Amino acid sequence: MNSLADSLENHYAPHDLEVAVLNALVAAGKDPDRLVPEDLSAIDEFHIRGRKATSDLASRLQLNASTQVLDAGCGLGGASRYLAAVFGCKVTGVDITEPYCRVATMLAMRLGLADRVSYRHCDALAMPFADSSFDVVWTQHATMNISDKFSFYEEILRVLKPGGVLASYDILSGTGGDVYYPVPWARDTATSFLVSPKQMRNVLEDVGFEIEYWQDTTEIGRCWFKRMGDKLRNQGVPPLGIHILLGDDFQVMAQNQVRNLEEDCISLIEAVVRRPAGS
Repeated sequence: MNSLADSLENHYAPHDLEVAVLNALVAAGKDPDRLVPEDLSAIDEFHIRGRKATSDLASRLQLNASTQVLDAGCGLGGASRYLAAVFGCKVTGVDITEPYCRVATMLAMRLGLADRVSYRHCDALAMPFADSSFDVVWTQHATMNISDKFSFYEEILRVLKPGGVLASYDILSGTGGDVYYPVPWARDTATSFLVSPKQMRNVLEDVGFEIEYWQDTTEIGRCWFKRMGDKLRNQGVPPLGIHILLGDDFQVMAQNQVRNLEEDCISLIEAVVRRPAGS
């Protein structure tokens, strides 16, 4: 594992994550042996706007039981399990953080979804899949930790079938100046590689994708994060939540994320782009 991968694993999973998640479920009054998807809502969608962002993006796609989906940067697998449970898709998740893949697999088994979702620990710039393997590639809040955007999207184009689509929801740079750190995806600039929406669009088109849908959702995310911050201040940190993944810095990260959104230091883009059918 290279130094960047080491740094990311230390950032996202600095402890025995499986034990921490199971203990937090019990503390939140959940039975780990009788889980339903709603029990995991506080932890398994590690991106701004949580499940609503996932359902909104999924509504832009034509998904069914025959759809083969790759979730690149799957985290704990919340989005992949949602797609499998709601649409019947077969979903393969990949993540550079090995404990995330292990916990995602454990949660899928406990939810009875192991026949429809699976997880692989790998680098998204060199994925162990044949060309033209997937109908859809899905990615949410992953590219912030990837410096070589061209190679990432080129690899996605490779594993997509001709005519297949990439559905993306990511944090990009804004117009308000430098990002305040630490944030949920990085403690400093060493593992943070933001580009502007224009740069992202240019890279996608240079790789060979056709833009079908492009939406700035920064204001929606700003309102959502402010509500979450107000809730934390009024009710305190719950037993089960994203703080389990991020440790003692979580509250500072959440405060900085609100500031970054309010001051336009970051932006949010939701997009659907297609590999041309003849390529």
